[in-house]
Amino acid sequence: MCGIAGFVDFNKKSNLDTLKNMTDILHHRGPDDSGYMFDTFSTAKIGLGHRRLSILDLTSHGHQPMKFEKIDIVYNGEVYNFNEIKKELESFGYLFESHSDTEVILKAYHKWGLEAVHKFNGMFAIAIYDRNISKLFLIRDRSGIKPLFWYHKNRTLLFSSELKSMHKHTSFQKEINIDATALFLQLQYIPEPHTIFKSTYKLRAGHYLEIDLVDEKVEEKEYWNVIDYYNRPKLDISEEEAIDETQRLLKSAFEYRMVSDVPVGIFLSGGYDSSVVTAILQHQRSEKLKTFTIGFHENGFDEAPYAKQIAKYLGTEHHEYYCTQKDALDIIPKLANIYDEPFSDVSAIPTTLVSQLAREKVTVSLSADGGDELFAGYDKYTRALSYYKNFSRVPNFIKTPLSSVMNKVDPNSIPFFKDTFNFQTRYNKMQSMLNAQHAVDIMRDTAYYFTYEEADKLLNHKAHKIETNYDKSTLLNNFNDEINSMLAIDYKTYMIDDVLTKVDRATMSVSLEGRDPFLDYRIIEFAAQLPSRYKYQNGTKKHILKEITHRYLPKEMMDRPKMGFGVPIQEWFKDELKEYFLHYLDEQRLEDEGIFNAKEVVRLRDNYLNGEKQIVDNLWSILMFEMWYEKWM
Repeated sequence: MCGIAGFVDFNKKSNLDTLKNMTDILHHRGPDDSGYMFDTFSTAKIGLGHRRLSILDLTSHGHQPMKFEKIDIVYNGEVYNFNEIKKELESFGYLFESHSDTEVILKAYHKWGLEAVHKFNGMFAIAIYDRNISKLFLIRDRSGIKPLFWYHKNRTLLFSSELKSMHKHTSFQKEINIDATALFLQLQYIPEPHTIFKSTYKLRAGHYLEIDLVDEKVEEKEYWNVIDYYNRPKLDISEEEAIDETQRLLKSAFEYRMVSDVPVGIFLSGGYDSSVVTAILQHQRSEKLKTFTIGFHENGFDEAPYAKQIAKYLGTEHHEYYCTQKDALDIIPKLANIYDEPFSDVSAIPTTLVSQLAREKVTVSLSADGGDELFAGYDKYTRALSYYKNFSRVPNFIKTPLSSVMNKVDPNSIPFFKDTFNFQTRYNKMQSMLNAQHAVDIMRDTAYYFTYEEADKLLNHKAHKIETNYDKSTLLNNFNDEINSMLAIDYKTYMIDDVLTKVDRATMSVSLEGRDPFLDYRIIEFAAQLPSRYKYQNGTKKHILKEITHRYLPKEMMDRPKMGFGVPIQEWFKDELKEYFLHYLDEQRLEDEGIFNAKEVVRLRDNYLNGEKQIVDNLWSILMFEMWYEKWM
């Protein structure tokens, strides 16, 4: 696990010092080593920088940038099946000096070109400079586990694992993208390919960027898309066959992610996903796995006792830490630096804390991200499905005029209802749901914190609606029912840009490598082709995954309501948040900044501080933006 950065400067103004500055700000991602490659090509200055967190081959043989003939590479991530690929390459006569996966990736590219990416099972953000064909390639893994940003303007292209690198290059222009800001207010994150800055992008998951160093052409191309697998005919297999094959894939994927030359642990929440990871890996293992849990003293948030019970049953070496109000308050000032783009999922706080806890004992930790998106674990799927079925029953001759009337009526002008909790948001969502063409549309609408109309009202400048992966539901064919369609789109939106972003930045902030065993592409492709009844059955979510878990853990130990990784923000921050709100959401401060409609923000702030019912998550989002703005602008 590492950090990479670099540039292609067709103006030929960049230098080695700039490359070092861009790279070394990523020290937290790779404290063990650093390396730089600076080259003067006929048309451009090329820079590749690398910060290393040593996981495989701890010797200097794993140093990057790595070179083979006329090809250079810097790389962040892990390719777990590198030993199999290495053996295949050896059969073609390739020799290896190291025991690292980096050398395997480099020589696999030398042998097969970009087709090599289809052989890689892992998480990766790769930059390859190929002098043979005068091109630079940036490649991101299928699920987007590893981040990769790029900036392109005025004949300069920058790239990095985190946006903070861009600030170290003199050509980078920090122009706020208002359209993306509106998306942030709606979702609490900014979905790919967009970022908070203009001319700056997230390389899409399952894509690569091709930069031609001769004609300066830059193209983003797709090499893998989960929708292609959802669009295949569903597998005609029995439930027992589906369970057995899923379990076989899980075992293989989980074991792959134990390959390491440093200690490995597991984040154990006590829910089904992390429990089945732990159970399968501890089964028939003599050494005790290290498991880590964050607990809360507040009722309704604390899963630590369940995790402890499961750890005891499985026989792991268990570590837990109870997160306090003070712990959370200590983390808040660090969030803008850790998440160097506005990001307001409050569970970033316990994720950062459990990463700190794990880093005291291990250098690698497995989590269970992706289980909900692959096997239908969230309540939002059943909720959206219920809403969609209900709204579908309303005849169009009623829906169309009703929506038109709602569009003309200001919800704040409706007596009595305007004073009920969160009425404006619910009113706008209701109108949107009336026009929903698919359950995916309702899943998206219910996920919004602020609706588009509210976000537009909060901003001083007009925000335009821009395309995101939520708009890709039209690409799903008739082999997909509503459940599988929602899973496909949730995989491409919430999982990539919220869950994986949260975990990557939190773990890397303490130089901990996070691995996601559920996101083995073989599991993803198989799950996409399963009929939805194996995932959601008779009201039971994650049916197939639960059946597998019950082979290792007693059902009565696991059966309980899903909690999620929430934070008691209302209970904790009632007093302390007041000071943050008064400072960062000050009217004069907001007016001077010019991004937000200061009076509207202050109205929301004062409603909350005066004790009126108000969703604190919405104010939290504005607070996170303001703290980010202070840090980076």
